[in-house]
Amino acid sequence: MRWLRRLLGGGRVQLDAGRQEALLRDVQYRYGAGAQIRFSEQVEAVTGMLNSDDGLVVAARIVSQVADEAHADLKTQAQEIHRRTGRRLLVHRRNYRPLWMEAGPALRWPLFALPCGFHPYAQVAAAVAVVGSQAPRLDRVTDPNPLLTHMFEVLDLTTAGWEYGRVRVDTDAAALADRLISSAAKVLAAIDDPPRLPPPVRELMRRNNTLAVHDPTGPRAVAGINLGARMRERLLA
Repeated sequence: MRWLRRLLGGGRVQLDAGRQEALLRDVQYRYGAGAQIRFSEQVEAVTGMLNSDDGLVVAARIVSQVADEAHADLKTQAQEIHRRTGRRLLVHRRNYRPLWMEAGPALRWPLFALPCGFHPYAQVAAAVAVVGSQAPRLDRVTDPNPLLTHMFEVLDLTTAGWEYGRVRVDTDAAALADRLISSAAKVLAAIDDPPRLPPPVRELMRRNNTLAVHDPTGPRAVAGINLGARMRERLLA
């Protein structure tokens, strides 16, 4: 793999672990649901903070940590449902849609309440944007393949939440989905041997319906998003 060849050949950049930890803490505690500015403004601020190689490492860590914690949360929920009802639910990271189709009303969408505190429309959206904007440099600081897998997991959770998890599709939610699709496409383009698209992406690509996108502060629909068309346009390019 190219990232490993760069590592063995001395192509990696100089990184500062201490700087990364400071950036991660700053992003974690200054932003999120409790911040007094709009999510779009938080995304702009965080992307500016992470505009470096160390920032790219932090962005990749945020995406991966969110994917890992969301998976752990859903496993815990499934175990609790089994304990209470005897009902067994399968939690597969490559495709969460069957889980949500079967048990959506009984599940809590995990991305709003993760232990790390990263908010999907603030730190996560910013991290995804940073990864996409610096995709050609990913292989200098990390292995892009597991990161891409985690991005698709977060995209799967986002869209399944809209369809089965009672998650409202507002402009912040739509912006997250759009960033995930666009950034995943850029990472795919930067990988030597890109993997096959995961099942939930292939399923949504076969659709052509437009979802209403609402104002975050009210019931009014202000736009629409066609996930299938957007995915075909970006991921099959």
